[in-house]
Amino acid sequence: MNEGAPDPVTETAAAPPRRSDATRGAILAAARERFAADGYERATIRAIARDARIDPSMVMRYYGNKEGLFAAASAIDLRLPDLTAVAREDVGRTLVTHFLDVWEKDEVLTAMLRVGITNPAGAERMQGIFRDQLLPVARRVCPDPAAAPQRAGLCASQILGMALARYVLRFPPAVALSDKEMADWLGPTVQRYLTAERP
Repeated sequence: MNEGAPDPVTETAAAPPRRSDATRGAILAAARERFAADGYERATIRAIARDARIDPSMVMRYYGNKEGLFAAASAIDLRLPDLTAVAREDVGRTLVTHFLDVWEKDEVLTAMLRVGITNPAGAERMQGIFRDQLLPVARRVCPDPAAAPQRAGLCASQILGMALARYVLRFPPAVALSDKEMADWLGPTVQRYLTAERP
């Protein structure tokens, strides 16, 4: 290598983020806010572009159409914890604590919950997220894997109900509970749904 020539590894590591990444991020943030506020049907590419302060053609360039944009904006990883090292009797509390942490830090889930309440596409998206990510957890810990879909559905009803009351409707008693108090109340219920032999 010629002395004084740039080191490609160093050059790559020090490269600034591409402008396209910032643009995509701005579009997705604006789309989530607009879908949450207006619903899927009333949200428009033009309004989202205006919120992101870019030309509508850029939205189309990156995402093709509103359906493609919605799919990208609602791609959510619940980042569920690995429960293999968690004692069986602690699974419910661990999951509730995790979901509270995710909801506190990530407004995307709240935005998608708002969309899902009023829009079939949003509801289908939320169903898919919880089905694909929570169902495998239920299968691993419940005594009868054949009952895993029902058990995962019951868990989702508790978790989404909590989120609706606490982060969307903002019922004062639900908001006032600390995360520990919420986990103390909901953890045993989720635990029962997942690991009890029968109702």
